[in-house]
Amino acid sequence: MASPSSSSTAIAVEALTPNAASRGTLIPSLPDDLAAVILASIPYSHQSRLRATARSWRAFLAPRALLPLRRSLRLPCRHLLALFPADPAITPPCLFDPATAAWALLPPLPCSPYLYGLSNFVPVALDHHLYVLGGSQFDARSYPLGHPIASAAVHRLDLTAPPTLSWDHLPDMLFPRGSFACAPLRPSDGGNNDEGTIIVAGGGSRHTMFPSVGSRMSSVECYCVRSGEWRIWTGLPRDRAGSVGFLIRREAGEEDEFWVMGGYGDYRTLAGVVPADVYYKDAMVLGLRSGKWREVEAMWGEGERRKLGAVVALDGEDGQTKEIFMLDTNDIFRYDFVLNRWIKESSLRKKIPGSSSCSFVAMNGELYVLTTTIQSPDISDHRRMPKKRSTLEIQIYNPEKKRWRFMTTNPPFNQTIDFKTAITCTIRL
Repeated sequence: MASPSSSSTAIAVEALTPNAASRGTLIPSLPDDLAAVILASIPYSHQSRLRATARSWRAFLAPRALLPLRRSLRLPCRHLLALFPADPAITPPCLFDPATAAWALLPPLPCSPYLYGLSNFVPVALDHHLYVLGGSQFDARSYPLGHPIASAAVHRLDLTAPPTLSWDHLPDMLFPRGSFACAPLRPSDGGNNDEGTIIVAGGGSRHTMFPSVGSRMSSVECYCVRSGEWRIWTGLPRDRAGSVGFLIRREAGEEDEFWVMGGYGDYRTLAGVVPADVYYKDAMVLGLRSGKWREVEAMWGEGERRKLGAVVALDGEDGQTKEIFMLDTNDIFRYDFVLNRWIKESSLRKKIPGSSSCSFVAMNGELYVLTTTIQSPDISDHRRMPKKRSTLEIQIYNPEKKRWRFMTTNPPFNQTIDFKTAITCTIRL
């Protein structure tokens, strides 16, 4: 007699993958419900290669059918890391699955004959879509040459689309901007429709090649996924660029909030010549229901630190922001909402030299510190000249268990990653 769980799995397979069933058995000598659980557990980065195994696998591993099946089988959602090593129109971005240490290349952004050197853009994930918003770039048609300008372009990649994947150009933002705070608002987070919205705040025109110049702005706008339109929201009280944004969902009956932390606004001159940024110690909070901003006082005292470090929001199992962490040099801090202070959580097991760069990411309930690639010779074949192979070192910290672990992986490209200019984000599938 079949158990209720196996019967429900079989019903889910028949309902969600009718094309796969009509093309033959998924795995010989195995029931389709058991084979479905096995194939549904295959990492996203391996699915494209396995689709060519059989017609039934090609139909079953179609993302539009596989993702609903994973949800019906209650398989755990996985966070994937989207890495943009450089200008995504020149260097293709890629996805990294930390559970299997597997990589998958994504298509490059549409290339323009006039625009080049895109940097300080913001990638953000909403459901199974990956967005690339704004940034700063050079325009060969502008004058003077070599002067960066802000971009308002918006591109979207549907990871459930059939091969081959391609980026769609969406309506531009109302104001060109880069280095801005951004957060996705899912329907349960206070969105106004069934597909969610994306909110952006502040920003400017600063480019990585000119780290001490560029404009600032205070405007706030949001993108409605269903209507495909950008709408103006209540602006920040002051100009703010280079900040980080995240969403805090409150208890039932309370107002959800959009937080904007850190960044820089005004600047002062050193010796009356060299401009130096004035970094914010406070945070601004927007009530999504009232549409009003409130200010959170300075999060650290004089002499503690010059500016805010790399900040990430750690999500819970329900996908909502659980805690906020910051990487400052070689220490990890946890933000205490009650005390409005950063409390030291732990220190990196392998210290990062001051001249090196790193990236700080939160995935699957853990904190990832990615250091710059190191070069190690590949001597597998002694008959050939040794080739240098890129290796990425990752230190992983579990805040719940208070434990560290390490892993290394080889990205699908050979050039060195400079995390001072590389951009990362996570997507949950």
